[in-house]
Amino acid sequence: MTQLPAPPPLNWAVAEDDLPREFPNRDEFAQDLEQLFPQTEGGLSPLRGGRDAAERQLERMNAKCYGRSRNHLDGAVTQLSPYIRHGVLSLAEVREAVFDQLRQHRQQREDGATLIKELGWRDFWQRIWTGLGDQINNNQEELNTGHDPNSYGRNVPDDIRTGRTGLACMDRFQADLVETGWLHNHARLWLAAYVVHWRRVHWKAGADWFLEHLLDGDPASNHLSWQWVASSFSHKPYFFNRENLERYSKGRFCTDCPSAGCCPFEGSYAQLETQLFAPPAAIGDTGGTHGRERGATFARPSAAAARPKR
Repeated sequence: MTQLPAPPPLNWAVAEDDLPREFPNRDEFAQDLEQLFPQTEGGLSPLRGGRDAAERQLERMNAKCYGRSRNHLDGAVTQLSPYIRHGVLSLAEVREAVFDQLRQHRQQREDGATLIKELGWRDFWQRIWTGLGDQINNNQEELNTGHDPNSYGRNVPDDIRTGRTGLACMDRFQADLVETGWLHNHARLWLAAYVVHWRRVHWKAGADWFLEHLLDGDPASNHLSWQWVASSFSHKPYFFNRENLERYSKGRFCTDCPSAGCCPFEGSYAQLETQLFAPPAAIGDTGGTHGRERGATFARPSAAAARPKR
């Protein structure tokens, strides 16, 4: 695999009030953090940081399988986003690793096109953030839900924050978010849609909640993606139904869910559209795209839809 030069370590001078930098083992590190931050939810993430871990994860990447299976919870996603977020890997380095893998396996460039496009989307979010600055905290356009923006709650309800909704899927996603600091892209979509559309919570509250926990969270991709779900950065809101969730999760949540008999996601898209949104918003699924979203770290709008209105 082609290796680009790794950035040199930061040479920070030691200050008297710095946190400890060296620990005998991971358990003592966890105990120290618990004492320093007693109100923090969850323990240490099983995801390991550092250059060595990033290179190992890069070696596991399968660009061709990623393109075929990324929407499935057990699909071949890269899990490289935390390393990209913190500068351990650069987008250029991942791009070159994709091309190198394709050459080694004598695959076509089209086999890696989906993953390369996702790297482009990540760069796109950063460029949008550069242009908008703090304005990414505000709606980029009017909501297309038919609801008054002021009707959305400004806090994530406690039952969602603590994983006590009684919905096996949403409670599992909450647990993964808090315990690991990472969620599959489709799980992020489903959870965000549930928060915004079923529970009528403002997207900014949900976006801030994600940033509390995500190891790969940054305001650019996180906030603008929540806006895409909410429809303040897209021509229509994103929502899903039980069939979609069961398909891409292989039904792992529904069998033993305490809410299986009264699932709020049950129904056709047309039925749920009527329940969730108010007229005259024209949000019918005319293109059959529900459940086939683009996105490695979160769903992506088309380039045209993604352009913010000035």
